[in-house]
Amino acid sequence: MTDVSPLPPGLLIGAPRSGSGKTTLTLGLLRALKRRGDAVQPFKCGPDYIDPAFHAAAAGRPSYNIDSWTMRWPLAAGLLIDGSHGADIVIAEGLMGFFDGVSRMGRWGNGASADLAAAAGWPVILVLDVSGQSQTAAAVARGFQNFREGVTIAGVVLNRVGSDRHVRFVSEALADVGLPVVGALPREPNLVMPERHLGLVQAEEMAELDQRLEALADFIESHVDVARIRTLAVPGSAAVSEKAKIRPPGQRIALARDAAFSFVYPHLLAAWRSAGCEIVTFSPLADEAPDPGADVVWLPGGYPELHAGRLAAAGNFKSALREFARSRPVHGECGGYMTLGAGLVDAQGERHEMVGLLGLETSFAARKMNLGYRKAELLEPCALGDRGDSLTGHEFHYARVLSSPDDALFKLQDSDGRSLDQSGSRRNLTTGAFFHLID
Repeated sequence: MTDVSPLPPGLLIGAPRSGSGKTTLTLGLLRALKRRGDAVQPFKCGPDYIDPAFHAAAAGRPSYNIDSWTMRWPLAAGLLIDGSHGADIVIAEGLMGFFDGVSRMGRWGNGASADLAAAAGWPVILVLDVSGQSQTAAAVARGFQNFREGVTIAGVVLNRVGSDRHVRFVSEALADVGLPVVGALPREPNLVMPERHLGLVQAEEMAELDQRLEALADFIESHVDVARIRTLAVPGSAAVSEKAKIRPPGQRIALARDAAFSFVYPHLLAAWRSAGCEIVTFSPLADEAPDPGADVVWLPGGYPELHAGRLAAAGNFKSALREFARSRPVHGECGGYMTLGAGLVDAQGERHEMVGLLGLETSFAARKMNLGYRKAELLEPCALGDRGDSLTGHEFHYARVLSSPDDALFKLQDSDGRSLDQSGSRRNLTTGAFFHLID
């Protein structure tokens, strides 16, 4: 039996491409709506583990990723229903270009942000970077109209406008194709969030984050008709016939959590807690040992390469983790995986000794981007599941693998079904991979 659950009024912030201004509008709008007294629920389309932390800081509510390629629809629907409970309005930020996805369909879509808009029934606010163009922007926007059934473009926010005359030319052209302009953002480089090689600097690293979010909200309030955008939000719905569950790695989970290890998906933590698990955090950078009473240690991704010297010198953390791994599972994702290895070469070419539970050697001296959806089949039982279990997730890192002498953790494929070499590592009770688990 399929149940249809109502969702609050919502909007999806989309754009023709990355770098158009989606995050600027989303963060400013989240904080502006919150300041007006709305309970505003953020979501993020696609596998992005940095933006949701900024969303949560702006809105005061946890932000969850929704991805149509890696997630089963019951899992996504459950996140939409549970996450937006008690919200007055939902603001979901798209990923890359609004219709961009992979060639092969995944769990219920190809990973495009448009999948969520169509599934939930929320209209779209289109962000157009109009620098270097005027009326041509209307042709771009018109291409979005009726491109996909079930997707409605409700309004347009212009970004990087040059003058009032510029705004008038673009607005008149958009009015001719039936699209209202609900905001026009001038160039404002001082409001750009700092970035590094995996995207924005993490929210927890920015001591002045609240002031930046307030400034973004002031900027949006000054140049966007927030009240009108609020009226364009439409109630959505989520139809689901079953409740999806994610198997936790243990009952009591020791989770590394600090500036070097912070890339863990909020929906995973929520799923573990809803299963009755206890999560106990510790800081490798502070040379803390994992909880000795835990059933499993989980080292998430992050930026260990920026803190390699401190990690190499964290003798208490390293010795305690080695002792823990003698009797219980330890798993590392991406940055956590590199930390479990034998050594890490930083961008300056200096090698740092890591924990040594795996033989992996990685280097950032000559970076190589690895990016994409991944499907993994476990070869042996471990913290991730049983032998033969199928997992979906993604990979995003710039490390080069110098050597990986351990046994493979799983059979790995990309979104086109091609077999990949970087299939993770396992040695005794320790496992790791560049693969970030989503479902």
